[in-house]
Amino acid sequence: MRLSWRNPIAVLGVAALSLAMIGLGAGMAAQKPTPAKAAAGTVKPKSLQTPQTVPGPTTGIDTAARHALIVEADTNTVLFEKAADERMPPASMSKIMTAYVAFGMLKSGRVSLGDELAVSERAWKLGGSKMFVPIGGRIKIDDLLKGVLIQSGNDACVVLAEGLAGSEQAYVDLMNQKAEELGLKDSHFANVSGLPDPQEWMTARDLVTLAMHTIRDFPEYYHYFSEKTFDFNNIVQGNRNPLLYKVAGADGLKTGHTDEAGYSLIGSVLRGERRVVVVVSGLSSMKDRASESERLVEWAFREFNDYKLFGAGDKIDDAEVWLGAAPKVGMTVHADLTVTLPRRSRRDMKVTLVYEKPLPAPVKQGAEIGKIVVTAPETQTVEQPVYAAADVKPIGTIGRMATVAGYLIWGNRR
Repeated sequence: MRLSWRNPIAVLGVAALSLAMIGLGAGMAAQKPTPAKAAAGTVKPKSLQTPQTVPGPTTGIDTAARHALIVEADTNTVLFEKAADERMPPASMSKIMTAYVAFGMLKSGRVSLGDELAVSERAWKLGGSKMFVPIGGRIKIDDLLKGVLIQSGNDACVVLAEGLAGSEQAYVDLMNQKAEELGLKDSHFANVSGLPDPQEWMTARDLVTLAMHTIRDFPEYYHYFSEKTFDFNNIVQGNRNPLLYKVAGADGLKTGHTDEAGYSLIGSVLRGERRVVVVVSGLSSMKDRASESERLVEWAFREFNDYKLFGAGDKIDDAEVWLGAAPKVGMTVHADLTVTLPRRSRRDMKVTLVYEKPLPAPVKQGAEIGKIVVTAPETQTVEQPVYAAADVKPIGTIGRMATVAGYLIWGNRR
């Protein structure tokens, strides 16, 4: 790569190199340095933070849903949102948290899928959607999870809660504790089934955060969300998630419905390496829920794409070192840098490397020495730190004197 310097600040347009892999071009850019940390709202690749608002790219799409959110899972980029931070009754979508707590117990070895839990009269009597558990029976946790996530059985939720925590309230306490641990900012659970309760609410943004934690934290149990039917007690029931039957790559997560909540859904679709998570809530019918969720998912895949610029450990460039035993040090990134952009904006994407030139010795390997800044129309700025790839020790006193003298006489730093 040919470098262009602007003393004392080096600002390198690296788009031509990094975008060669994806057939894009970019120009040189110069700017004053800023502290090498992400700006507010910056999307950090491969991190699991709360999806943030992205200005711009949602133009040209709307939905009849009262609440909606579409997120590119790999980059946490919000593609569309509508009232995503308003409280709403989650209905049976809250069963994702019911399952999440159980998954944690399974993964820790506290319980196993083959363990059997007793069915109480209270669980057997519970109304709403049912797995049809037999009073006084014992059911394997494996079957109960299928009853919760495929059949949306309220009775199965209570059997799980009572068997794993002693009571439904004790299990609800675990759900609220886990919500806090996962960073859900405005969610509260009052029961394990999602039945109407004034003390039960979530936001669309929290639902997406919970869904992505479920997918990433428990890949060994995520298959339950994609299973289409379950036969229990000679009663076959189908998964209510319409995306599983109509949309290529759909593999979860959960529907919900109450009179107050309307028809709702949080769905996930994986195509190749891209995963899109969508929430819709407050629709008037099952048909609307199916058509709106499908339409929004297809729009997300059609209008946006992921562009990988650098992989973890890739060398970005060399930084000049002042009064160092080595004249330069490599610059690298510690995590993949992938950005999600509207497809129409990719030609105007600009990738800029910003750092102070020269770096004063000593330089410690792994020290943050600059940042990559990615800009494009209709999307937020993405920033990622760059780090020194090696140690550079300072030169000795005589060498320092000779270097400084050479600089003063000839303007050469070496």
